[in-house]
Amino acid sequence: QVQLVESGGGSVQAGGSLRLSCVVSKYPYSEACVAWFRQAPGQRREGVSQLYVGDGDAWYRDPVKGRFTTSQDVAKTTVYLQMNQLRPEDTAMYYCALKQWCTGGWHEPFYEHWGQGTQVTVSQ
Repeated sequence: QVQLVESGGGSVQAGGSLRLSCVVSKYPYSEACVAWFRQAPGQRREGVSQLYVGDGDAWYRDPVKGRFTTSQDVAKTTVYLQMNQLRPEDTAMYYCALKQWCTGGWHEPFYEHWGQGTQVTVSQ
C-alpha cells in the first residue's frame, strides 16, 4: 500500500525557514513524480513544486521560485521541501502527492496518492 506522510510544519515569523518532509512508503512505478501542494483557508489548493524521483529534476510555481527547494534523500524514500524567506502568504496546509511522470503539471486528478498534510503558519 502506498502511503505518504508529511511532517515538519509549524509556526514561524516572516523571513524564517522550515523544512517539510514527505516519507513515501513505496513507489508503485519507477517514473515517480512527487509534488507539493498547499491550500490556504478559503482558497483553492495550488501546486508548489514537483520532483522527478528518477533524476531529481525539479520545477516550481512562480510564487515560490528562488525561495523554496525540493529534494530527496539518497535512499529516495523521503522528499523534502526547504522553504526559506517565508511570507505570511505562504501560510497554508501543505500536502505531498504522487503520480507517474511529472508531465501535466499540477493537475490534481493526475495525482493518485496524497498525504494528510502539515500546517505551516507564517506571522508578521
